Amino acid sequence: MNTKFQFMKYRKIAGITSIAIFILSVFSLSFKGLTLGLDFSGGTLVEVTYETPVELESIRNTLISNGYEDSQVVNFGTNLDVLIKVADQNGNSSIGENIFQLLENNGFRGELKRVEFVGPQVGAELRDQGGLGMLVALFMILMYVAFRFQYKFALGAVTALGHDVVIILGLFSIFSWDFDLTVLAALLAVIGYSLNDTIVVSDRIRENFRTQRELNPIEMVDLSLNQTLGRTVVTSFTTLLVLFALFIFGGEMIKGFSLALILGVLVGTYSSIYVVANMLMSLTLTQEDLAIPEPEGAEFDELP
Repeated sequence: MNTKFQFMKYRKIAGITSIAIFILSVFSLSFKGLTLGLDFSGGTLVEVTYETPVELESIRNTLISNGYEDSQVVNFGTNLDVLIKVADQNGNSSIGENIFQLLENNGFRGELKRVEFVGPQVGAELRDQGGLGMLVALFMILMYVAFRFQYKFALGAVTALGHDVVIILGLFSIFSWDFDLTVLAALLAVIGYSLNDTIVVSDRIRENFRTQRELNPIEMVDLSLNQTLGRTVVTSFTTLLVLFALFIFGGEMIKGFSLALILGVLVGTYSSIYVVANMLMSLTLTQEDLAIPEPEGAEFDELP
């Protein structure tokens, strides 16, 4: 039976590309690390509203000249709302009021909307607990897929999920995007999304291995991927439409969240096709691995 797209024809190129990007991501994470947001690094967030638009660069220069070099100034929602993030300054919770007073003294008179302070100890606890939660999620997925399918599928699924998470983290490291709790939440959502796609593909591969016995393993995987391709494309496209809308119109607070999900959908769709299938081919999946075992004593059932 001929398939429309020969995915496995390019599996070696895809494998080399995945390994190269994975290594680059690990290298960046090891030597450059992540640009942690206030949720993890600790610091102060100040939101100020002005009656007329102000120049963000002028505010940024004012902060730098007064000792707040490690600060971020962005518009929040509209060009009248300004969000200021300042990294931890020895756990001083009064920084927010000091910054607002400093801006007023330099001619930036506005209305203080909110001040949020996260201590460095709390930030470290959130970082550690978030990382632990992600590892636990990956382990539980490994157990579920091994029980639901077969250990080779479990290894393929967890490899794909690890591939997705490391590459997304690597991109955040390479481009110095802020990594905060919303991005961590997006990573956990990506794990669920990617797993769902992986389960659909794996289930179809398993069923075809049991029914299409005239095909070799490569043809079997190509057939399975083509049968699930329509569902994968439609699901990914509709999800991306929503995520791009959030990224463009959702405001600064969820920009990192929506960006991580966009990357997750793209990378997850790729990994469910090539990473999982490559792993199954590398582990030499055979029809015997997926044969339904006969119940004990079944041979006596056929006797008259």
